[in-house]
Amino acid sequence: MVLVDERGGRSALLASAIMNSDVLGIDQEKVSKWMNEHVGTTSPLTFELIAGGRSNLTYRVTDALGRAFALRRPPTSHVLPTAHDMVREFTVISALHPLGVPVATPLGLCTDDAVNERPFYVMEFVEGAILRDRFQAETAFPEATRGVIGDHLAETLAQLHAVDVEQAGLGGLARHEGYIERQLRRWTTQYEQMHVEGVEHGGLVESVGEQLRATIPSQQRVSVVHGDYRLDNTVLNLDGRVRAILDWEICTLGDPLADVGLLLVYWAEPSDPTVSLLGVAPTMAPGFASRDQVLKAYAQHSVLDLSHLAYYQAFGYWKLACIMQGVFARYSAGAAGGDQGSVAEYPRHIAMLAQSAKMTLEGE
Repeated sequence: MVLVDERGGRSALLASAIMNSDVLGIDQEKVSKWMNEHVGTTSPLTFELIAGGRSNLTYRVTDALGRAFALRRPPTSHVLPTAHDMVREFTVISALHPLGVPVATPLGLCTDDAVNERPFYVMEFVEGAILRDRFQAETAFPEATRGVIGDHLAETLAQLHAVDVEQAGLGGLARHEGYIERQLRRWTTQYEQMHVEGVEHGGLVESVGEQLRATIPSQQRVSVVHGDYRLDNTVLNLDGRVRAILDWEICTLGDPLADVGLLLVYWAEPSDPTVSLLGVAPTMAPGFASRDQVLKAYAQHSVLDLSHLAYYQAFGYWKLACIMQGVFARYSAGAAGGDQGSVAEYPRHIAMLAQSAKMTLEGE
């Protein structure tokens, strides 16, 4: 089994641990005092950074009684005013937890910058399996269990989407209508701003974006949209059921089918042209349900009309192409310290994603 880090992208077994002294982003004395008073921990506390980078930082905190907790805080630098909102994340999981949606139990929120320079929150440290590649999938679960993971993942997503946002107290989280329109504007603008001289895609990303804008399906309901719902952003129990949905950093309100489309994008199959891009995905292991079976499982637990789901899958491919273009542009501008080897294939991958979006959209 793999220990969960609440970011979802790395396991505690693989992360570079920084423990006890000089823990990045933690004033140990002040945070320990706050946790003892507000969470009920017992000193001394040890802090282990298990997920970092430009996203929110996640720590495993262990107290003197051996109890484990997860602490989330913003990055230590390059924090945008509207990004890395700890109050927002804590509000979402606090609203969903009483409704039975599988999230880590929220335990405390600190908005006093005098404690640790930035707001942070503490929640239950969930243990289980996070599947990031085929090897982990084959190691953690027998083939029979792999066959039901897709059903459980789809059922959990449908449960999230069925939440009444007003009754949950989340009605003011974001605008309710026009989710896809706003997303298209946002990612089109980013793509245009991240142009790299000498690297073109034959206008493919732009033309697919125009197709998407011209054929937006009607939004059927306003749901909590996770924004990055995929297998490695969940932690599973021994039966392959979701114990906790991870990484609420870009959660908002909007069209629930955007989550479904993106889940299908990441649900890799051996025949996919994007296999080389997504790597040795866990769903490539024998026994996993097909993409169509995952969609059917979602349909069994949802009242939504899924007849235009191909649109949302195409949107997912296109959105990833725009995101990858941004990463490539930043690295090309020197963010990688001159090492371009890790992104040398990005232009080909961007074109591949855009082509996948076009083919999916036209095959709807």
